[in-house]
Amino acid sequence: MDDMKEYTATVSVNEFAEALNLRVINPGRGTIPLASQNISRPGLQLTGYFEHFDHTRIQVIGMAEHEYVATLDKAKRAQVVNELFSREIPCLIVARNLDVTDDITECASRYGCPLFVSGQVTTQVVNDLFHYLSRTLARETMRHGVLLDVSGVGILLEGEAGIGKSELALELIGRGHRLVADDCVIIRLINDNIVGTAPDKIRGYMEIRGLGIINIQTMYGPGSMRTEKTIDIVVHLEKWDENKEYDRIGDINLTEEILGVEKFKLLIPVSPGRNIPIIIETAARKYRLKQYGYDAAQELLDKTLR
Repeated sequence: MDDMKEYTATVSVNEFAEALNLRVINPGRGTIPLASQNISRPGLQLTGYFEHFDHTRIQVIGMAEHEYVATLDKAKRAQVVNELFSREIPCLIVARNLDVTDDITECASRYGCPLFVSGQVTTQVVNDLFHYLSRTLARETMRHGVLLDVSGVGILLEGEAGIGKSELALELIGRGHRLVADDCVIIRLINDNIVGTAPDKIRGYMEIRGLGIINIQTMYGPGSMRTEKTIDIVVHLEKWDENKEYDRIGDINLTEEILGVEKFKLLIPVSPGRNIPIIIETAARKYRLKQYGYDAAQELLDKTLR
């Protein structure tokens, strides 16, 4: 069973500002609670309409909102700005390096709300926020295995300890393929894609029994690594069982669910003398061909039935 974290997070003001290239005007409470991947531009709220207002969303003020506020008299402007900040919003970002009015600065300070300014146009600010939030609040699990990019196909190698996952990965890296994570794979659901990466502290390192710890990038160069990769195939390695029937035609379609998404699965038996690296490479190529609509097993069946 996947052990998934909650879909909320709390980040520091400085971390948030650095990630999104923002200038801190007021650090407020010092942290930002993130609970929604949606972003709001508070146009209606600045007119006083707060029905259906989601206070968990980050608020972004662009040119339209800024110009509207400028048309209000001082008393009305103070009222609507105070009403917005009193809703305990996560933070407010003013785009385009627009001037931050005294009303906004004072309310941000009064309610402890982090306040930022961005030099980007409003649509770019919203786009950057969306990508940041989709990763920060992504559903997440951890799996024991090795994740590789084999000819552009993300392959997650799994199997019992000692089956040879790392040695197989090392052979594939030597053939020009790329390592994403060894031993521990962090998997996130990002925009309906299952994406794997390595924990920061062990990224690029591999443990080879009898040899010890090695640094893949140092040994094989920058092209031997990828920071993350979408998982396309789960390959489960197991010791060859003579009493077990293995797929010999390619008509057995196994799947494995990861974070609610079904991924294609292969069961590969391992025995002395079997060239597993070339089998993995062939599996990647076969997967690509299937994406383009070609299936060798179906083609052979069609020829047989003619």
